[in-house]
Amino acid sequence: MQLNFEYLPATGGAQQELVLLHGWGSNREIWRHLLLPLRPWANITLVDLPGCAPGCDLDAPPQLAQTLAAILNCSPAKAVYLGWSLGGQLAVELGARYPERVAAVVTLCSNPRFVATTQWPGMDAGQFSAFRAVVVADPGAALRRFDSLQITGSRQPRQLLRHLPRQGRERASRQLLAGLHWLATLDQRDRLPALIQPQLHLLAELDGLLPAGLEQSLTALLLETPSAQVQVLAGASHVAPLDAPDTVAQEIRVFLANAGVLNKSPHPTQTPTKKEVADSFSRAAGLYDSVAKLQRDVGAQLLTSLDQLQIVPATVLDLGCGTGYFYADLRRRYPDARYLGLDLAQGMVEFARDRAGGAEDWLVGDAEALPLAANSVDLVFSSLAVQWCYRPEHLFAELSRVLRPGGYCVFTSLGPDTLRELRAAWAAVDSHQHVNTFLPPSELATAARQVPGIQLELDNGLFRMEYQRVRDLLAELKTLGAHNMNRDRPAGLTSRRTMAGMLQAYEAWREDGVLPATYDVIFGVLEKA
Repeated sequence: MQLNFEYLPATGGAQQELVLLHGWGSNREIWRHLLLPLRPWANITLVDLPGCAPGCDLDAPPQLAQTLAAILNCSPAKAVYLGWSLGGQLAVELGARYPERVAAVVTLCSNPRFVATTQWPGMDAGQFSAFRAVVVADPGAALRRFDSLQITGSRQPRQLLRHLPRQGRERASRQLLAGLHWLATLDQRDRLPALIQPQLHLLAELDGLLPAGLEQSLTALLLETPSAQVQVLAGASHVAPLDAPDTVAQEIRVFLANAGVLNKSPHPTQTPTKKEVADSFSRAAGLYDSVAKLQRDVGAQLLTSLDQLQIVPATVLDLGCGTGYFYADLRRRYPDARYLGLDLAQGMVEFARDRAGGAEDWLVGDAEALPLAANSVDLVFSSLAVQWCYRPEHLFAELSRVLRPGGYCVFTSLGPDTLRELRAAWAAVDSHQHVNTFLPPSELATAARQVPGIQLELDNGLFRMEYQRVRDLLAELKTLGAHNMNRDRPAGLTSRRTMAGMLQAYEAWREDGVLPATYDVIFGVLEKA
């Protein structure tokens, strides 16, 4: 079983992996409001659960064990599992069955025994059976009725109703009975006290779907379990991910910090900001092609790698399109495909749009936060843009998100040996960083392994450019917009003495009357399963 999922790396320093499991009749879109307060400190995995999410049908109705295994297959090696409603019960099952994979369990508006018994508060068994009969007769009507149940008790029911996920509703089928079966049969009252992981159970004050006595029952059940906490979210309804996202995120972070399962935030890097990169290349757009021989040679070689792909794309994304130089080549190769040109630098996008006569779609955007829908692209072509992505886990997660299953990304990037001659010449005269630093293939490979569902193959090649004078190389880098942008670059103008020393040191590299400049080029092919 393969699940639809997304992996969204932290926008700040990642302190933990979080896997978010939605409830019955919903899908991963229920978590969108919660992402903003969670992603600054957590990597997020979102999944759509068959048997619960409308439209996620399989060849046969899903079984519980099969579904749990599929969740683990698309999740990090170890993570905190946060489950809402029925998703909370699934998180508890994962914690009990696979303790080595689960760092902590957090449930939100969830009941370990959903259907009431004489000893436990829950939904009346007769009401549950009647609702199941509606699902059998008309799954779509049942989902509409369930939406009304979920917002019962909330202070803003109409507003919440508009935000409930609607995707897949037109394809709702009786496979949703699988999730109802889990709700009817799961009884985790023995599971919870036995969990070895820290556990937090968040209930909502205005939850109209769960019984009012659940807080007292859960507290009594976990009275002798010191690693467990039960809390009530004031003013929240059953759809707490929508009406109390900031409070939910804050409670989770405080709990995980107190439980000792948050990692320390990494130190900030000294790499250039995206704004610095974008501004530099925007200024260079008009003259870029006049000095971009290396970029043309590398891109031409990358184009040949497309011959090996067995794909007829409906949509092609030119990621880091720059001046749109490869637009014509890609259109000739794939005349029936929709072309999207995207670059971080607005100046580049405007130049490319004018060059193409306004045809096609041109976007300003960040490769680490693509302004594109999930599963919307078949082929990504990216030549010498990836080196400006210093968080490759974000890049690969975004590529995985926007690529359709079976899609590819072919790319080139610059490696750490780029301009090694210039780097050595500067190192001979001072200790400052004068040459941009680029990530090695090993870091790209490690980042790709963190993103489930993709495979990455890498290769290297050296490209040599030749100059009569070092100043010609420096002028070319400036014209390209690729001059030194690292945060550790020297402040102010370089002194004449230092510059003269660097120029003299570079002369040691002269061969046959020319000065070489080596570019370490990484070639990558990424495939989404």
